[in-house]
Amino acid sequence: MESLLPDHEGTEGLRGNGKPVLAILTIDDDIQLFRGNRSNFADLIQTGEQRGFIVYVLTVKNLYLSRSRLKGYVFNANEESWSQQLMPFPHIIYNRIPLREDEMQKTVRDKIKACMKDPRVKLFNPYFFNKWHLMEWLKQSKMTKPFIPATRKLMTVNGLSRMMKKHPFLYLKPESGKAGKGIMTIKLQPEKQMPYLLKIQEDRKSATYTCGTIYKLWARVQKESSGEAYIAQQGILLASYNERKFDLRALVQKNELGRWEVTGIGARLAGSASITTHVPRGGMIEDPEKLLSSSFSNEHARKILIKAKQASLLIARQIERGSGQLLGEMSMDLGIDIDGNLWFFEANSKPMKFDEPHIRKKSLERIFQYGTYLTKSKTEKAGGA
Repeated sequence: MESLLPDHEGTEGLRGNGKPVLAILTIDDDIQLFRGNRSNFADLIQTGEQRGFIVYVLTVKNLYLSRSRLKGYVFNANEESWSQQLMPFPHIIYNRIPLREDEMQKTVRDKIKACMKDPRVKLFNPYFFNKWHLMEWLKQSKMTKPFIPATRKLMTVNGLSRMMKKHPFLYLKPESGKAGKGIMTIKLQPEKQMPYLLKIQEDRKSATYTCGTIYKLWARVQKESSGEAYIAQQGILLASYNERKFDLRALVQKNELGRWEVTGIGARLAGSASITTHVPRGGMIEDPEKLLSSSFSNEHARKILIKAKQASLLIARQIERGSGQLLGEMSMDLGIDIDGNLWFFEANSKPMKFDEPHIRKKSLERIFQYGTYLTKSKTEKAGGA
């Protein structure tokens, strides 16, 4: 095997022989070489190769900015196996580190920061989003502020009490949560002897508790949150299908011009015993037009979908502006209330695979459309597209 070159000498000549080079960044793993969704990585490698890219999986441990070649993992489709090879230094790094706790490691954050300062490489979507930061960024624009439910940091029992007086139905969400993990709901039922109804999301169902006082409620919430930072958010009465709540899931990505575009919008129907619509928590994938048409007229449903696409683009631009970082994609959860109003719930900088075939195909292609743009443009500024 060739030795790794210790410096920048000959870098441009080695960078894919004129082909753009994209590295999928993840974390190494002692047992399975690297972490992440292997089938997604394999799909990305195959799509990239079809579009004239060299694509490989790169772990943070093997990312050296001083070297011209890096140890990367490539996929052999015929044998369905992975092997390590020396690969050219990338033009683009696509951050797919799967877990927040991995990304929070100092060595990982330091490498990502170094990449963001290096003029030879473009790294996009550097970090997971924080739910509180998202709400703060979106409140800064009069265009996106109307989509935000009332949101507060969950700090004290008095703060919770004040919010419940304004909003008798609340969602409690971990600031750094993912895929519906750790979500709770509180409903105030003043006519009942135990007026506080608390639901806690478990794997595919929810556990229910009733509390007689705000202080007992607070103690239970504190126990469940285990000291993790939470936000409290106004509960929205979502439209439903067969008495099951649903919301929309939008995938927004940048195109070959470096501009945000809606790749697709799907719908997620809550599980029968779940308080979220996330598929890992028992939610189901559904057709958005079918679900919307069950609650509204066909014409109204069509208008809601158009508005959802327009809102997704506004929100994506404002999140990028607020973050000050280079972003290339995000998924977002949008709720439709019983009156047809649109609400933003959260965005994810590491979108999970969309299972709808037409969205999936386009989402893979768009990564490389944006990659082509990044290789041509060395001067794009965050928030400008």
